[in-house]
Amino acid sequence: MFDQLTGRIAGRFARVEPRRHATALVLGLLADLPRKNCWTLAEHAGDSTPDGMQHLLHRAKWDADAVRDDVRAYVVEHLADDEAVLVVDETGDLKKGTATVGVQRQYTGTAGRIENSQVAVYLVYSAACGHAAIDRALYVPRSWTDDLDRCRTAGIPEDLTFTTKPVLAARMITRALDAGTPARWVAGDEVYGDNPHLRAALEDRRTGYVLAVSSTHQVATVAGKFPAKAIVAKIPKRAWQRRSAGAGAKGERYYDWVQADIHGPADRPGHWWLLVRRNRRSGELAFYRCFSPHSVPLSDLVRVAGRRWTVEETFQAGKGLAGLDEHQVRRWTSWHCWVTLAMLSHAFLAVTAAAERRDHPAPDDLIPLTCNEIQRLFTTLTSRAHDLAHRLRWSHWRRRHQARARDCHYRRQAAAQP
Repeated sequence: MFDQLTGRIAGRFARVEPRRHATALVLGLLADLPRKNCWTLAEHAGDSTPDGMQHLLHRAKWDADAVRDDVRAYVVEHLADDEAVLVVDETGDLKKGTATVGVQRQYTGTAGRIENSQVAVYLVYSAACGHAAIDRALYVPRSWTDDLDRCRTAGIPEDLTFTTKPVLAARMITRALDAGTPARWVAGDEVYGDNPHLRAALEDRRTGYVLAVSSTHQVATVAGKFPAKAIVAKIPKRAWQRRSAGAGAKGERYYDWVQADIHGPADRPGHWWLLVRRNRRSGELAFYRCFSPHSVPLSDLVRVAGRRWTVEETFQAGKGLAGLDEHQVRRWTSWHCWVTLAMLSHAFLAVTAAAERRDHPAPDDLIPLTCNEIQRLFTTLTSRAHDLAHRLRWSHWRRRHQARARDCHYRRQAAAQP
């Protein structure tokens, strides 16, 4: 399966040398290395210097956007689902200095505060059988786009202008839908839900969405416009329903939910709702603005809202398993090359795990193969550090131990339910 994937992108490289280095770089990203950069990846590949890896990211002639399209096609081919959700979100990488493209002091959820960081927006294809990133866009702050010399030094295209995160998200969603990506829904957090232009673009395409909004977000109703938090006070207690937002690491994630009809633009057909989630323990509320060309039940909206969290799992796996955030590159082209190959690496893990779960269901005493376990097994097959029997025994032990832990969590959760 790995050879098929690398063969799929082989034609994107004009010369055989960068094609070989790209394969070696992906193998290194999938390896169990403590750090992943050009030095460690070159050493893992058996190269005597990092020159080849650095040339691949800086000067080699290949189209990272074309490879991105190959990643999207690969993910859709294996995970295709008509009820899939396109999840958009940003993530930040903490950086030192000011020379790395896009870096400035800005808020990043990675640190939970304002830090010197580089932020990028990603689009994740979330299907019932798995999820993986299929597009990326580097957020370039206005402090960069207003400084032409700084942009030129970092290799940023001269025609690039300041673009907000919702606009970057809209471009990626449009690109995916124009390519025929099967997806019925779009999900995202408040940055995207509070943006009227993104919502209008999705409504024009007749694409449903469940987008988080702030508590002060203005919602139009029969009685007029009100902030979302004011509408909750008018909802009768009997309207709340207990629903699961999907399975988590410790079992089903149950919340109280309610769905209220709201008004959308008069010139667009469709159905609009305000969806509210209430934490059963703390009472904390979360708000979602929803649209669908056709009427849908509460369960559909809850399912889509729950799928939004798969983007966090994708970031965690992409960074922890495929080195998505470990790039030590400063220029525009280098960033896109590294991130695209990291996305390809994670897509391989996600697709392989999905295929194994589909074709070889795990017995009751084992949890299904995960991306983490696929990486360990793949590293074993491409490494001579330990024999295969040793690795397989450890894989079996880990999965059995995880299955016991999962069962204990489920039993504990069931006992705590009222």
